[in-house]
Amino acid sequence: MASLVPKDKRSLRACLICGIVLNHQMFREHGCPNCEPLVSMRGQNDVITECTSSTFDGLMAMFHPKESWVAKYSHVNSFKPGMYAAYVSGKIPEDLEDKLAQNGFTYHARDGSAED
Repeated sequence: MASLVPKDKRSLRACLICGIVLNHQMFREHGCPNCEPLVSMRGQNDVITECTSSTFDGLMAMFHPKESWVAKYSHVNSFKPGMYAAYVSGKIPEDLEDKLAQNGFTYHARDGSAED
């Protein structure tokens, strides 16, 4: 479980797609644990910059996302355990949103603009 929380709190970034919070180095070394099959962030600084944001509010620790009502409300109940941002400023590029839709993934903007 210790690897779920970044050791280096500097340069924390939140994924614009799933909201997981990691530092830049973790995104670069491992990619996004939820989105890597759809968006290859591993080793791609430009993709990390495009698909993550350093501006986010609130943190939620999700250790059992499938069992959590907060995870369900936040649309992270199908994702891996970790630290998630409640709100993330920014949106993914439109072409990436189209690619996600083609792969059957429903994108929920994490900036609060599309509240359910």
